[in-house]
Amino acid sequence: MEEIQKKLQAEVDAYKLIQRDYHKALINRQQLDGQLNETTAVKDELYLLKPGNEVFKLIGPVLMKQDLEEAKQNVNKRIEFITNELKRTETLITDLDTKQELHRSTLDKLQQMFQVAQQKATLEA
Repeated sequence: MEEIQKKLQAEVDAYKLIQRDYHKALINRQQLDGQLNETTAVKDELYLLKPGNEVFKLIGPVLMKQDLEEAKQNVNKRIEFITNELKRTETLITDLDTKQELHRSTLDKLQQMFQVAQQKATLEA
């Protein structure tokens, strides 16, 4: 019975770690979604500008003049980067979700084994 209890505790600890990682990944995905929305809005605004319009980029406390085409390229690269990070994060979330399910299943089995062992111990006493 003590061995089952140790296995159960180890499984609970592993499950908690995966849950922590899962929640971190969810928070990361929310941040990336926000960044993607913001960057897409910037892209939309840039594509409304005419070639003669001026574009400025905030670098620290200073606004620096930037070429419109260069600004568009930078924004497109940023969108591509964020999209790739979102895909990676989604894959991570899916993997962690699968691991959580496996741990839940194992926990259920160990709890049942522990209950059976407790009942046997009670009957033997």
